[in-house]
Amino acid sequence: MDAADLGAELGARATLVQFSSAFCAPCRATRRVLGEVAGLVPGVAHVEIEAEGHLDLVRALDVLKTPTVLVLDADGRVVRRAVGQPRRVDVIAALGEAV
Repeated sequence: MDAADLGAELGARATLVQFSSAFCAPCRATRRVLGEVAGLVPGVAHVEIEAEGHLDLVRALDVLKTPTVLVLDADGRVVRRAVGQPRRVDVIAALGEAV
């Protein structure tokens, strides 16, 4: 994946990509967790994508539920994938695989 796919720049070290939907309560909590982690770890970006507005990307990546989180390495390769609201410690552990 690249910046054109995401509509935002990739992080220098890793990118947390979150697929969300408008009325998804776990999506709001996931946004908060991923934003905190991205703020703590230098070179990590958080990109939130509204699933309904990006159906081609949702289909291409086989996103079936929101929130779905993809952890990308610096080159935009998916190294981890999770469905549901993540815990902060799990996000940090997943970033270990990406950086």
